[in-house]
Amino acid sequence: MRVIFLEDVRGKGKRGDIKEVPDGYAQNFLIKNGKAKAATKSAMSQIEGQKKAEAKHEEELLEEAKQLKTTLEDDKTVVELKAKAGTDGRLFGSIPSKQIAQALNSQFGLKLDKRKIELNEPIRVMGYINVPVKLHQDVTAKIRVHVSEK
Repeated sequence: MRVIFLEDVRGKGKRGDIKEVPDGYAQNFLIKNGKAKAATKSAMSQIEGQKKAEAKHEEELLEEAKQLKTTLEDDKTVVELKAKAGTDGRLFGSIPSKQIAQALNSQFGLKLDKRKIELNEPIRVMGYINVPVKLHQDVTAKIRVHVSEK
């Protein structure tokens, strides 16, 4: 029996796959538990429509990420942060990605999730630092962060 998988089933198929499976397995497990549905002509065309809509949505997200990248990498976009520091230029604390995201929102009105900011470790020195930001799986930008003394 041909079925369309509605969700991932380990060892059998991924969501959206159309596969031939034994009748009993399809009726008694996949369809009964809502993991798949019979592959009729109407169901096949519905899946194709969903795939096109998902592709279009993914393309829009990619375009949005590219626009945000140009904004973030603009020369005028420098996130200014102030922190207490010692005489050797090392900070008394550190600046985590959450603080960078908050400063970006307050200074430029750009909302960015702190988990997208890829800091290996918090910033502990003063000066200009380029911080990588993963906006999309294909788009990575760099934010310039300037840390100065209070």
